[in-house]
Amino acid sequence: MNLNTIRKHQRKSILEFALPAIIAMILTSLITVVDGFFIGNYVGKEGLAAVNLGLPIIYLFLAVGLMVSVGGIAIAGMALGAGEIKKCKDVFNQTICTVTVITILLSVIMYFCIQPLLGLLNADAQVSSYFKDYYYVLLLQLPLMVINSSCSMFIRGEGNPQYYMKVSILTLIMNGLLDYFFVRFLGWGVRGVAAASLIATVVGLMWVLFYFRKKATVYTFQRFRFSREILVKTLLNGSSEFVGEMSLSISMFAYNYVILKYIGVDGVSAFTIVGYLSYIFSMVLIGFGQGASPLISFTYGARERALAIKLRKLTNQMVLGAGILTFLLVLIGRQWYGGLFVKSEAVEQMVQSGMLLFAISFLFSGINTITSFYFTSIGKAMESAIISSARGFVLLLICIFLLPPLLGMTGIWLAAPITEGATLLISLFFISVDERVTKKLTIGEN
Repeated sequence: MNLNTIRKHQRKSILEFALPAIIAMILTSLITVVDGFFIGNYVGKEGLAAVNLGLPIIYLFLAVGLMVSVGGIAIAGMALGAGEIKKCKDVFNQTICTVTVITILLSVIMYFCIQPLLGLLNADAQVSSYFKDYYYVLLLQLPLMVINSSCSMFIRGEGNPQYYMKVSILTLIMNGLLDYFFVRFLGWGVRGVAAASLIATVVGLMWVLFYFRKKATVYTFQRFRFSREILVKTLLNGSSEFVGEMSLSISMFAYNYVILKYIGVDGVSAFTIVGYLSYIFSMVLIGFGQGASPLISFTYGARERALAIKLRKLTNQMVLGAGILTFLLVLIGRQWYGGLFVKSEAVEQMVQSGMLLFAISFLFSGINTITSFYFTSIGKAMESAIISSARGFVLLLICIFLLPPLLGMTGIWLAAPITEGATLLISLFFISVDERVTKKLTIGEN
């Protein structure tokens, strides 16, 4: 990264880092959508519901992975901006080792929690059977997925986001082909979908590790001395991402509990199908965030605080445009979208009626996401954690438990837009405070 280039070509710099990240994240999310297509068409709505009931497990792994990875890449990025190359390498190696150990331990723990989780949700026998077939295999894949994602952040931080984009393309193609073979020809059902994800993730991780062995220039594997101080800073700096993903895990569990209680399996299936669209859009936002974060950390570490703010503003403009475009696409395509996954008139009607309401949240969620990424990138974990917990936990849970008893499935669809709109006010408040503080610091230094 070059400071003068970033300063002169701000929008271009963001896009150069963000577009490969966005493409990679979309491809990653499409793996989930492709899985859903095969499950819905070859297993049925019960299979879709079973996979959705276990999403809190996936979010738990993402929470731990993002806490360590985002916290680590922020520290490494600021060190890189300050010219501390040895510290960059040490933080990278410690981050990857920490992610590996924690996620493997977490997978072992979750193996013993699957049966109690099913009992708590009161799922029927068929859904429970599909749930265990899928997630017992996925517990082998999830640690590898998190390690893969953590490595990708450092590849982007080194200035080579195109490489991971190519890895994502390879992973998507392999996953789709294996889904088709395992489910269509071998008839393995949800277990085959999980096996396809596992094999594709292993292949992708092999290519990522090859990059660090042969192509990396800054972040290379080497011996390092474990630093408790760096670990604490990493966890604190990434705590907002942990809060955000754990909030999603808890809120997803609450969604499933409330939908099963008031609507039933059809409601869970409809929410799953709409959730695929939400998941893809969230990956676009994360792509923008992961693309802009190294630039923001680098410029902030180089004491170019005003430039870091400009990068955040430009990224917010881009995600707002993406939200408007996605909303218009939902407006046009909602009539046929539900039929892609299931052949159930009741589920399709729920999807068609709910998509437009749910998509209103896309107009607000981009700014909230990027603002959270921004504060993490400059080492202000508290502001980021408040934004993440508000949108993914506190406000959302209130809406989830209050609205459905009054409005039924309509209350489910309205929970997200109301939450994101309220969180936007919090984001704008922290932004205004940060800009005033930065202006004072800049005047004082000059």
